[in-house]
Amino acid sequence: MIKQIIFKNIKFSNITHNHFKKIISQYGYFVFPAAPALAQINSQKNYYKALKKADLAFFDSGFFVILLKIFKGINVNKFSGYKFLNLFFDYLKTNKNKSVLCIDPNKDNSKANYNYFKTIGVKKIHNYVAPNYNPKNIKDKKLLKIVKKTKPNFILTNIGGGSQEILGQYLKENIKRKTTILCTGAAIGFYTGKQAPINSLIDKIYLGWLIRLIFNPILFLKRYIHTFKLINLVIRDKISIK
Repeated sequence: MIKQIIFKNIKFSNITHNHFKKIISQYGYFVFPAAPALAQINSQKNYYKALKKADLAFFDSGFFVILLKIFKGINVNKFSGYKFLNLFFDYLKTNKNKSVLCIDPNKDNSKANYNYFKTIGVKKIHNYVAPNYNPKNIKDKKLLKIVKKTKPNFILTNIGGGSQEILGQYLKENIKRKTTILCTGAAIGFYTGKQAPINSLIDKIYLGWLIRLIFNPILFLKRYIHTFKLINLVIRDKISIK
């Protein structure tokens, strides 16, 4: 049984490597909240709502994992989007009949993502370049038509955190067929070369944030400053375990 940690009514699942085969066959939408976005849940209401409605919320943030241990004495397993995709790609290599729809931020990333899936042997790949969504009101009927037509087994929302989760919720509520929606954001870029050069060791020792900061300091310094708000949230809020 997978232990759940309830934080701000968000049900985080303490998932390990051994659970992957079980959860990959589940339907719904999975979220991997990064610390900077998680720290904004009090002000980003739609994002917060989307996290609460997720079927599985992973401990993507090493910072969040550390805070839980220090201030609440709760030990959980970090399970990043990077780690999940590593297992997911291995799964697809032996299940090449599965179809994937990538929702991408631009044409450049879309092409890179398509080519990467081709290199691992996936035959049914579809790509959709997302418009610039307004997080306060995400609707995309064109995307719904594409999903209906392509009937993907998996949908990857490879767009920014804060919007992709809301989009994931929107898709789940408007798609009639069963599919799995993976809100892994830019994590696929670690494999295609569009993001900082992170590997399994760096991810394991919680240093992905540092590599991203070195790779793009202007973007990530501003983003990581907001992360410290998460400390206060963890200290003040009651966290339960089921």
